[in-house]
Order: sequence, then structure tokens, then C-alpha cells
Amino acid sequence: MDFAFSEEQEMLRSSAREFLTKEVPQSYVRKMMEAEDAWDEALWKKLGEMGWTGLGVPEAYGGVGTFLDLVVVLEEAGRALLPGPFFSTMGLAVPALLEAGSESQKQSALSRIAAGEARATVAFSEPAGRWDAEGVQMLGAERRGPGWRLDGIKLFVPDAAVADYLVVAARTRPAGEEGVTLFLLEGRPAGVTISPLKTMDMTRRWYEVRFEGVELPDEAVMGDVDRGWPALKRALEWGQAALCAEMIGGAQHVLDSSVEYAKTRHQFGKPIGIYQAVSHKLADMLVETESARSATYYAAWAIDADAPDRSLAASMAKAYVSDTYRRAAGNGIQVHGGIGFTWEHDMHLYFKRAKASEVTLGDATYHRELVAQALDL
Repeated sequence: MDFAFSEEQEMLRSSAREFLTKEVPQSYVRKMMEAEDAWDEALWKKLGEMGWTGLGVPEAYGGVGTFLDLVVVLEEAGRALLPGPFFSTMGLAVPALLEAGSESQKQSALSRIAAGEARATVAFSEPAGRWDAEGVQMLGAERRGPGWRLDGIKLFVPDAAVADYLVVAARTRPAGEEGVTLFLLEGRPAGVTISPLKTMDMTRRWYEVRFEGVELPDEAVMGDVDRGWPALKRALEWGQAALCAEMIGGAQHVLDSSVEYAKTRHQFGKPIGIYQAVSHKLADMLVETESARSATYYAAWAIDADAPDRSLAASMAKAYVSDTYRRAAGNGIQVHGGIGFTWEHDMHLYFKRAKASEVTLGDATYHRELVAQALDL
């Protein structure tokens, strides 16, 4: 089996890097950090014109390319710390719609997303902080005549303030994997309140979403009532591979910047890279980054091909990449020395993104436990 990317995908990588270098310099990232919602409609329109908002979306809904094409772009987006709802839309909401959405939901939502006309996200995590079925504890989904009523709270919902569609996981039965139902909300229905959360990574915004007597039609249900978890679990596996691709891009940028600095920064008349305290850190960063890239690419392939080991591959990648990006960003700051700790330098932005991404969709400890379970340990 050939796991190499095609010539077209390498061309996509090159064009993505060129576009992001021009359109998303660090000055732009810092500008978006100061914005209210880190959202730029003009840039989103350009992403749509580039065809990025259609990557991984079936042609029947206006999409183009495959999930592997999206992984290529997400890796470059991670290098640039691309702000805004690209990951939440393409890496979370689109997989959820593909796995659980009805044909009418796909036609309406995916077509608008692929055309660059809409953003979307997934409201999953809650105060319990769990990423399994038991983490869905919002018991507010109740039958109300021909429709449903939602009550409850979701935390750390990415880019909720700029999302046109919201995929919500709620409980329609008390406990267990059976009893999770998915709902698709369009716009801002009455009773939905979205409040920003103060978080470490200001390049990606997170929100609390409150549901207070939100009335939904029966058509808002995604898939079967009480049986939404299997589809959501598969969607989260797509998201884990997508997030790993983004994290690898960030780790690679940290490595490249650190190597360049070690070659040009001199102490005692010599470049600091000749000293083992620095060179060995860089060597460790290279080994771990390349290994993490291999794990990510395999997970992306397994998910795209719907291989039997897709769940295991996704958890292995998320566990390894979570640790790799955090360590790489921390070592990058150490290599840069005093300047690496300053606000003016960009290294701390990658460290903060690494820490935020580490816990998103489950940290390394959680995914190692899933790997152990898969091995019957």
C-alpha cells in the first residue's frame, strides 16, 4: 500500500503554504487575537474561493477532493496558526453531518458550507470534561408535541458565535451509549445564549452555549433518536485526525524556527546549535515530529478508507501528537532563551495552541486508555 501523497496533493500543499504566508502572517494572527471573535468574513470568502471549504465534502453537495486533501491543508493551517472557524467547520461539523445528517440536512448545510456561505461547529463537551458517551449529560432533550425542547449547558464550543449551524449532542435517555441524540440547529433559535470563555489560546475562540426552552422541529433530529453516539463517535475520529494534522503543522513550524535560530544566534563566538544542550533538544523534536506525522497520516488514511482499525489509529495519533506538540513548543521556547518568553515573539502563541489542542477531543491519557482497551489490556 502506497501511503505517499499524490502529486496533486503536494501541489495543494505548496499553494496552501503560499496562500497562508501571504494572507495569514503573524501580524494578521495577532490582529485577530484582539478581535471580538477572531473572525474575518473577507478571509473566509477567500478560503471558499480557494475551494478549501469544500474539501472532504461529497461532490453531490458541492464539495471537492477527499479528507486526505483536507488534512494537507489543515497541516499548513497549523503552521500559520490560522484563526477562525475553519477547523471547527471542516474538522468537526462536516464529519458529524456526513455521519449522522439526513439527506435534507446534508443538502442544506453541506451545500452552503462547501460554497463558503456558512460556518458550523459541534456542541459536545460539558462541565464533566469527558469525551465519551457518558460525557453527554445534558438531559434537557424532551418531546414537546411534534418537536423537541432543549435545556442545558455546553462548554468549550469552538467558534459558536460565528457558526450558522450547531450540531448538539443531548440525552434523550438517562445513561449509556444508547440515549444520545444529535440535533442540528440553524441560526440562533430563541432560548440560545452564547457567551465567550476566557481561554489560553486567543487564536481560537471557545464559548459557553446555554439552551433555555429551545423549541426544535422533529426535522432537527440527526439520525435516529437515542442512537446518535455511534455516528458521533465516528465523527469525532475524523476530528481527531484533522486536529492532529493541524498540530503537526504547528510542531513543524516550531522545529523549523528553532533550528534557524540555533544556527544564527551566537554565544561565545559560536552558534548555539553546536552545544549539546541545544542540539539534542532539536534532535528530539525532529524525531518526535516525524513520528507524530507518520501516526497522523496513517490515522487520516485509515479514517478516509474506513479501515477496521480507524478508531485505534485515531487514538494512537491523538495520544502521541498531543505530547509531541506540547513538548516541541516548550523546547522551542527553551531554545530561543529569553526572547522566547516575550510577548513580541511568536513562540508563545504556538505553545498556547499546543496546550489547547492537547486537551481538545481528549488528551493523551484518555487516548492511551482507549488504546489499552483496544489491546484488551
